[in-house]
Amino acid sequence: MLLAAVLGGIRGWFRARALGGKRLDMIQYATGYAIAFGLLAAIVGIALARLLEP
Repeated sequence: MLLAAVLGGIRGWFRARALGGKRLDMIQYATGYAIAFGLLAAIVGIALARLLEP
């Protein structure tokens, strides 16, 4: 989950930079993407744990 959040933050940073954003825009995008990727990883982890539980 932490790895997904870090990768999301990196993805958000580069996305904002590609759109021509300033530093605060990059921080906002990185934060948003990190939260979204972390939440998605948590949901997938919970779903996999429930599916693979004997």
